[in-house]
Amino acid sequence: MTDDKDNLDLLFAQARQDRQDLPDDLAVRILTDAEAVRLARLNPKPAKAAPPWRRILTGLGGWQGMSGLAAASVAGVWIGFSAPGFLPDPATILYPQETSFVVADLSLDTSFLEDAE
Repeated sequence: MTDDKDNLDLLFAQARQDRQDLPDDLAVRILTDAEAVRLARLNPKPAKAAPPWRRILTGLGGWQGMSGLAAASVAGVWIGFSAPGFLPDPATILYPQETSFVVADLSLDTSFLEDAE
């Protein structure tokens, strides 16, 4: 174990002594990129405003939130149109009628259809 540690220490010492200089073209590219980043931070471009539909979509939780909202809406419409028998009919709650009136109760009297002149 100590031999491995000694060998590793020798390798690190050799790596410290054998420093190579940075190639000139790499140094120029690094400095050019750094200057471009510095100038971009000095004069930031205004961010484009997102379209209204994207802001609404983001506000509702993205596509996952929209898919859940769509599924709940479809289920609500389905339950509204084909409600089970034990639930009250929403139309009778909104507009209650105590007597039923059908065309058959007119006793085939069609005088109400004629023009009164």
